Amino acid sequence: MSDTRENWNKAIAERMAKDKASLLDQFRKMPILQVALERAQLSRSTYYNWRDEDKEFLKDAEKAIAEGEALITDMSESQLISLVRDKHFPAVQLWLRHHHPKYAPKLEIEGTINTIQELSPEQKELVRKALELANINLENHGTDNEQSK
Repeated sequence: MSDTRENWNKAIAERMAKDKASLLDQFRKMPILQVALERAQLSRSTYYNWRDEDKEFLKDAEKAIAEGEALITDMSESQLISLVRDKHFPAVQLWLRHHHPKYAPKLEIEGTINTIQELSPEQKELVRKALELANINLENHGTDNEQSK
């Protein structure tokens, strides 16, 4: 009976290894979880159980997804360049915006800066004590008010 159990466990382990390899292959082709799971005929819960139980699989899955994303990025750039060659203005605009600083989005900030009010005598004393605690030599680093006296 133990031979039967060993054969059963071995068959399950082999099937799981095959399914994991299939899913990793799907991630390399299409790094979208739901699509890869459907193509590998696996459930989302199975995938998450494997991630939780097998840290090596987690690492392999993240690597396969990154490879798939790189593939999709390469394909997208190729399509974008084809559209640029075909003088498709939105493609030209997108390329320039992301590849040439002259056409990059600019952020303009307008506003005013209000000057800080004069410290009260109590606040000045607190600052002086804090500086003393920080071991700053006040004789060498006097405030503007002390220097102007």
